[in-house]
Amino acid sequence: MQEDKDDLFAEEMSGVKPLPRHNQADVKKAKEDTPGQEARRKAAVRHKLLDLNFLSSDDHVEILKSNDLLEYKKDGVQHGVYKKLRLGQYQIEARLDLHRKTVEEARVEVFQFVRDCLRYDLRTVIILHGKGDRNQNQEAVIKSYVNRWLREFDEVLAFHSAQKQHGGSGAVYVLLRKSDREKQNNRERFGSR
Repeated sequence: MQEDKDDLFAEEMSGVKPLPRHNQADVKKAKEDTPGQEARRKAAVRHKLLDLNFLSSDDHVEILKSNDLLEYKKDGVQHGVYKKLRLGQYQIEARLDLHRKTVEEARVEVFQFVRDCLRYDLRTVIILHGKGDRNQNQEAVIKSYVNRWLREFDEVLAFHSAQKQHGGSGAVYVLLRKSDREKQNNRERFGSR
């Protein structure tokens, strides 16, 4: 059967000659990018490199109410340390105010704030996220995202809603991991290896 088809094809093609090389059309598309395409590609690569922010932005987040308390403690954080944080007994070394920020602005600011705090070896900081009282439904959108974002940092050991004098349920104390440099300083200061 296949042999018959091959013979039939050869019979039909008898007398057909290939086109000379110079008479063939070049159907390949030129691969040159326009200046606009090149600029957009570079901008996309640059944006991807600059945005190392791993905090979620478009995932579903459980929306909290204005008076809900934020509380979180990683395994290994001592009860006494967490209690002292919860009661606002640590000196606050830095603060971030997110009032009147969009979710995306807050995402960028929280990421940069925590990074800066880590760079300067700050341990206890506060983030003022607001309560969402101006909402009709009393939904605290920024607070809800802050609750999620802080959990995404390996360096955040614990956090808890602030005491009334520091903003109450509209703010959160954050305890950050000690840097290796600071751990070494403590070892030297207190004589342990």
